[in-house]
Amino acid sequence: MYDLAVIGGGPAGLSAAIYGARYVLNTLLITKDHGGAIAEAHLVENYPGYESISGMELSEKFRKQAKKLGVEIKDEEAEGIKKEKGFFLINNKYKAKKVILAVGTTRRKLNIPGEDEFIGKGVSYCATCDAPFYRDKVVGVVGGSNSAARAAQLLSEYAKKVYIIYRKEKIRAEPLLAKQIGKNPKIEIINNTNIREVKGEKFVNSVVFDSGEVFMLDGVFIEIGSVPAVALPKELGVKLDDNGYIVVDGAMRTNAEGVYAAGDITTGSNMWRQVVTACAEGGLAASSAYIDIKKEE
Repeated sequence: MYDLAVIGGGPAGLSAAIYGARYVLNTLLITKDHGGAIAEAHLVENYPGYESISGMELSEKFRKQAKKLGVEIKDEEAEGIKKEKGFFLINNKYKAKKVILAVGTTRRKLNIPGEDEFIGKGVSYCATCDAPFYRDKVVGVVGGSNSAARAAQLLSEYAKKVYIIYRKEKIRAEPLLAKQIGKNPKIEIINNTNIREVKGEKFVNSVVFDSGEVFMLDGVFIEIGSVPAVALPKELGVKLDDNGYIVVDGAMRTNAEGVYAAGDITTGSNMWRQVVTACAEGGLAASSAYIDIKKEE
């Protein structure tokens, strides 16, 4: 029987496991994907203590620290979880008193040739993470929502030109945001257009539109939403918001007793999906689990 089971191997899950171990809880971490979304980041330059580090290297440091503290890591997918009398049963073999869900989200992809090949080499799903790498470059943002518009605004502070590439007639960002975009001389909208292929050599240098036109770009930021991993939360009866994110309080507790959540999957931290907030939420979740375990002893 474990005191704490953490599901998810990104910054939130690893931080939760680290804090669980530091609270001297017998902690299990179950993850199929090492590093979570951050593992795809070519460089991370906004995490305190590291001027520049690859996403994979940073996540490996988290993992190494967790193992050093005694966290037991199982490299497998959590395919099922249920509440038994007084404990949780995961994959029909691991028992735990408390569970932290740090299962993250999956970025919606264009699913076009070149997209996966150039992840971290010109294809990005996080303008906040990667915008500074495109100083004086020409970039494109795919999407027409508020997130696409905000990404374009941020990128315009670095890039010399930003194109919003949207498949419909008019972007659907809120009116004030759309007005700001329209007044920004660096931003231009290309409507009624889809990208069919990302091209390059070592790094992205162009895209192919559905018209057949080859359009020169140094980077492509894909902002067409993300999909929360809802299977396990639903099995536990965890409350989700209208978009499928786990509703948490300030201590990362969910509505389900003994179940906590952290990271991109939650409604916490103003849904600002960054490594630093994921780590904070993971630590908070572990702290709450520890407090609740002590109350029950």
